[in-house]
Amino acid sequence: MNPLLDSLQPYPFEKLRALFKGVTPPAGLPHISFGIGEPKHPTPTLIRDAVVASLDGLASYPATLGSEALRVAIARWVTWRYALPPVDPATQVLPVAGSREALFALAQTVIDPARTAGGEPAIVLCPNPFYQIYEGAALLAGAQPYFANSDPARNFACDYAAIPADIWARTQLLYVCSPGNPTGAVLTLDDWRELFALSDRYGFVIASDECYSEIYFDEAQPPLGALEAAHKLGRGFERLVMLSSLSKRSNVPGMRSGFVAGDAAILKQFLLYRTYHGAALSTVYQTASIAAWSDETHVRENRAKYVQKFSTVTPMLAEVLDVRLPDAAFYLWANVERTGLADDEFARRLYADYNVTVLPGSYLARTAHDANPGRGFIRIALVADVDECTEGARRIVEFCRGLKG
Repeated sequence: MNPLLDSLQPYPFEKLRALFKGVTPPAGLPHISFGIGEPKHPTPTLIRDAVVASLDGLASYPATLGSEALRVAIARWVTWRYALPPVDPATQVLPVAGSREALFALAQTVIDPARTAGGEPAIVLCPNPFYQIYEGAALLAGAQPYFANSDPARNFACDYAAIPADIWARTQLLYVCSPGNPTGAVLTLDDWRELFALSDRYGFVIASDECYSEIYFDEAQPPLGALEAAHKLGRGFERLVMLSSLSKRSNVPGMRSGFVAGDAAILKQFLLYRTYHGAALSTVYQTASIAAWSDETHVRENRAKYVQKFSTVTPMLAEVLDVRLPDAAFYLWANVERTGLADDEFARRLYADYNVTVLPGSYLARTAHDANPGRGFIRIALVADVDECTEGARRIVEFCRGLKG
């Protein structure tokens, strides 16, 4: 077996199952899950209809490159959404089977484990807390993950200026998540200016994970994207790709449909890798994806539901926890230290007493630079309908007030 598999850590939800082992929550309280970031809003009718209408496509092998019609639809959306010059659907866009698959596969394409600095292994630099796929992708590509801790005093932005020059010299890939999972923080134009300067100096690739980009709270202020930042700063897309998905935007996580866009040279090699990797998107879902990327009405309706939930739940939880509205995404990143409980103990006791699941923040981070930046936090995924989210918040408030009693 590949010995690198032994370096992988248990996924956060495996840790959560172990934490809850032996716990029996109250049978009289229906379970409410704020743990998994899986959208629960109904899939839009236009997408369901497109799936049904294209079922004949099951008789054909899908092309890894995707159909020209899908690439055109994605290129048009990227150009419109980020106010860019026309994006070339032939060279600057590649449909993928969900952003998770692409985030992992990209590291296998980009990393050259034989190219080292001073004999030290290549580095994949990740935010901390982070999406665990980044770490697994780095390890299985033969690289070493290096974590940039988020700082609550900087709106949970990573302090890239604190990373030593010798680490940057070994970095071949930088994962960025904006809006962030789990904090919801969005990188500013100044943040991007700093990262582009570092990429120019050290030659690493930037992969911007933007799967939460369409969940935000002010229609007039969508989150800044990586390609948009590059254009505003007068650059091209050299050493830069962004990844997006329909899962959160259009409530179709089961379709596993997304795309990668940006540097044409990287995408050319990424297509070569994926041709052998065998992760082509079904032609049925390619057709449905065209319908999804071509419509914004359902996306605005989806955002309105999140606005309602966050405006209802956030003030409730702020009475007992240190929490505020994020920049974007559908998570609340709540500090539980005022309850006197550690984040994992909080999660276990909340489940045991009120049958509500939240994810301990320490499970989403690694101890790096003498700190685990997720410790003392919980991630609350507001993915269910407003009534269920409100009831879950009510139970959390009651639980916290019971602790003080």
